[in-house]
Amino acid sequence: MDYTGSSREAQHLCVLVHGLWGNPNHLEVMAKSLREKHPEENLHILVAKRNSGSFTYDGIELGGERVCQEIEEEIEKLAKAGQEIKRISLVGYSLGGLVARFCVGLLYSKGFFEKITPVNFASFATPHLGVRTPLRGWHNHIWNVLGARTLSASGRQLFTIDNFRETGKPLLEVLADPESIFIKGLALFERRTLYTNIVNDRSAVYYTTGISKSDPFTNLDKVKINYLKGYEDVILDPQTPVEPIEPEETHSTGYANIVRSSQTTIGRLPLFLAMIFFIPVGVVAFLINSGVQSLRSNRRIRLHERGLAGIQPSNYRVPLLITGMREAVEDVYENLNSAQDNEYLVVGTEEEAAQEEPADRPQSSRGQSNLGLDMGPRYEAPTLALAPYQFQMVQALDNVGFRKYPVYIHKVRHSHAAIVVRVDKPSFDEGRVVLRHWLDEEFLL
Repeated sequence: MDYTGSSREAQHLCVLVHGLWGNPNHLEVMAKSLREKHPEENLHILVAKRNSGSFTYDGIELGGERVCQEIEEEIEKLAKAGQEIKRISLVGYSLGGLVARFCVGLLYSKGFFEKITPVNFASFATPHLGVRTPLRGWHNHIWNVLGARTLSASGRQLFTIDNFRETGKPLLEVLADPESIFIKGLALFERRTLYTNIVNDRSAVYYTTGISKSDPFTNLDKVKINYLKGYEDVILDPQTPVEPIEPEETHSTGYANIVRSSQTTIGRLPLFLAMIFFIPVGVVAFLINSGVQSLRSNRRIRLHERGLAGIQPSNYRVPLLITGMREAVEDVYENLNSAQDNEYLVVGTEEEAAQEEPADRPQSSRGQSNLGLDMGPRYEAPTLALAPYQFQMVQALDNVGFRKYPVYIHKVRHSHAAIVVRVDKPSFDEGRVVLRHWLDEEFLL
């Protein structure tokens, strides 16, 4: 089905933004699903394309400026053809969700939403809190600092080691500042929805894509999963996604545990052997490619800052605060990232208690409660060892209000790609359930 068609009758513009190393083809199934649900007389679809491929290395700020320019040019082009856009929605996949949030702030600062109503903001597997692994001590230094330097500006921003515009804060912290243009703009949307993988996401794990201080899905053998009616086996009930299994159901002998452990170990031997022989080669290729792409990215950034890349930066460099007015390479990075284990705050300490104050849950603009994860009184997941500013980001984004849907993709071990059906193939069919839910239950026309 062709999704590029347009009609002068359509007054609603929906913008789709792909992720790191991505291109518009990654969102083709999403765009076609949108078109199948909403004909061209009702919805105009724009799949952003200026951040394709290695251009995603250039940082969230530059990516947001490019998307903002694409939106402005598209609306101007449509206006010249006699088509008036009155409503707008933004959808971001992976890094594209952060780029979209930056773009929202720019549009807000330019008075865009005074003329065009913001309707839907949706993110799929977006690392809203960055990709810093919740580790303490020297592990933090090795992975979270060294890993950040493999993806140029985007890497520094995703690992939150950048100093954004000399504010003394990383970009993602500024992006979640309650007094920033980014939060003020985001709050204007009629609906904010996110979909987060609970397992098998090698690029962005649950706590960051679900904007959460804890991860109740680390051991699915010890909990009972509750599914949303009509979307069984894929989308969890956001009100009570899991509950503990009764003790008798988890009872097993020591011998059984040893057998199970040995079976798991034997089953993983082929993977371990493959890692021993192939990971070193992949890492070398990854680092070489990262160095090359970082050099190219830095050159593009310099041209951009000088206004020689097709965009005048001065058009988008506004006061941030209201008060202050490639597949192989990608696989190696994802495997390294997914190899990190989370750590938690010690239960009963002052540090852990300080993070247990409940976040305010405002009502959505249409009078419905925002769907935040409620583990219920019987199940409490430990608090992750996040950085202090990450806890503040969780609070700020929760106060804005997101409708959060945990997604359990388990028939394929690449849920990050499957959640949006990045490639049109049967093994990603669970992602089609996610898209169906979004279009039938969440997307407002």
